[in-house]
Amino acid sequence: MSQNSQNTNTNSGTNSNTNTNSSTNTNTSTNNNTDSNSNSSTTEQQDSKQGAERSTEQNMKQDTKEEKRQEQEQDQDQQEKEKENDENSENSEKSKQNNDQNAKKNTDQDSNEKEKEKENKENKENKENKENKGKDQSDQEGQSDQEKQETQQDLPLTGDLVIDEETLRAVFTDCSDVIFHSFETAGFTSALCVYCVGLCDTERLERQVLTPVQEIGMEAAQVPLSSVKTVETSKEAAEAILAGEALLLLEGSNVATTYPLYKAANRSTEEPLAESTVRGARDGFTESLATNLSLVRKRLKTPALKFRTRTVGESSNTSIALAYVEGIIDASLVKEVEQRLDRLRVRDILESQYIEEDIIDQRFSPFPQMIATERPDVVASNLMEGRFAILVDGTPFTLVAPVTLFSMLQSPEDYYQYVFMSVFLRWLRYVFYVLSLLLPSAYVAITTYHQEMIPTVLLLSIARAREEIPFPALVEALIMEIAFEALREAGVRLPKQVGSAVSIVGALIIGQAATTAGIVSAPMIIIVAITGIASFMIPRYSASISTRLLRFPIMILAGTLGLIGVMLGIILIVIHLSSLRSFGAPYLSPVAPTNAKGLKDLWWRPAPWNKPR
Repeated sequence: MSQNSQNTNTNSGTNSNTNTNSSTNTNTSTNNNTDSNSNSSTTEQQDSKQGAERSTEQNMKQDTKEEKRQEQEQDQDQQEKEKENDENSENSEKSKQNNDQNAKKNTDQDSNEKEKEKENKENKENKENKENKGKDQSDQEGQSDQEKQETQQDLPLTGDLVIDEETLRAVFTDCSDVIFHSFETAGFTSALCVYCVGLCDTERLERQVLTPVQEIGMEAAQVPLSSVKTVETSKEAAEAILAGEALLLLEGSNVATTYPLYKAANRSTEEPLAESTVRGARDGFTESLATNLSLVRKRLKTPALKFRTRTVGESSNTSIALAYVEGIIDASLVKEVEQRLDRLRVRDILESQYIEEDIIDQRFSPFPQMIATERPDVVASNLMEGRFAILVDGTPFTLVAPVTLFSMLQSPEDYYQYVFMSVFLRWLRYVFYVLSLLLPSAYVAITTYHQEMIPTVLLLSIARAREEIPFPALVEALIMEIAFEALREAGVRLPKQVGSAVSIVGALIIGQAATTAGIVSAPMIIIVAITGIASFMIPRYSASISTRLLRFPIMILAGTLGLIGVMLGIILIVIHLSSLRSFGAPYLSPVAPTNAKGLKDLWWRPAPWNKPR
């Protein structure tokens, strides 16, 4: 109301436009009244606002307290529910346990025996597992040692002579034949020479390398530059040292120089003792791969003759060479041989037989699937016929493949003699090969089951000779064959002077004493002697081994089934030979499958310019 009166007074004052003193006094009085009224009203409004705020705060505090109480009550209810659930689960578990215990008690009596058996099995398995773990640990240790050695050998050369020397000494730990020689060159540079005493020629090393380098300089080494090589890793350095080269390291250079100062410790080329010749070359392979390669190259002076060398053997690091004539051999055969050589996983190779057993088609066949020869002319002739050869460092025996049964019965001298003489000897070889396999078996079968096949006079003489023999023909043949094999092996192993004496004692004294004592009959001695001579006529020693092994089971079949057993043995051998392969080539070719061109070299000796390829 005061505000409205104020507004009316001001409006009336303005409208009348009077400037009298009374009017001004009234206006000032009214203004003062209005100010006081407005102040009092504002204070009242502020008080009312504060009271409202206080009431709202109290209400909020009460609401929060109620919410907290409700939350506490809800938490208590949840806890009580959880406790009840836990108690229920515990009770259920207890009940389940009780049920399980009752069931176990009921089944314990029935399962005791089974548990005992399981325990025994578990004990056995534990023992086996322990043994396997021990083996695995030993294998892992061996592998870890090998890995450590490999990592030591794969380190690159740093140029720091001290570090490089420590690396090489770690590789050649406990190798007393590896010498580390430290010196200074003419330019006052520290140098280290590493070499193996038995493989490196120390006299040439001193004369051609060490003395000139110490007096003049590196450029004064008297070694052909074409043969000097460089290596950058400790593995390459170790391989060069073990190959007989001298290794020279200089301070500040991370590349080492190798000098091929090999020490010649090989024998000279001589005539092979196991493959003697009447007419032909007298030289033979040696234990040096380089010499053997030169002997083959000497006979085939053509760029088509290829040599692919590689290193095989994890421990021995043996060098081998694959030889073939390009354009004559099938390219797929070369790839197959290389794949088989790549799959070799042999720790050490000391002889070519190590490689032969791992790359042939059928490892457990008694028949040889590769030719092992010491003669370079045999290798050269087989290479020109489309075969390949594998020359191994450290052995004079070279492997040739693929081969057939008839190629094993042919001699290189067939082309060195007159044609009719060669054909006669070839046929004689075929006949005596069959006799060496079947003659004792046929004698046992005929004298035991088929006496009607023997002429009467001969039958009477055989019966007279066997009249006092206490053994049947089968036992008699087995005794004589085993004794003959023992005498043959003794003659091979003993020295030449003693070996001839053993053969004389075996043939004369033991044979004569056995016949006079009535243990062995004279016809059986004749049969065994002819069989031995027949086996000696086979040109390849490995081919004669198969007949010596198969002779005994065929004799047993002959002694139990007669000639039917002999025929059964022949059928089994033919079936095996028909399925046998030598690097994909059928073992009975050119007969089965038939090859008209190959048959010329089987029944007849063709001219050298018409030899089948």
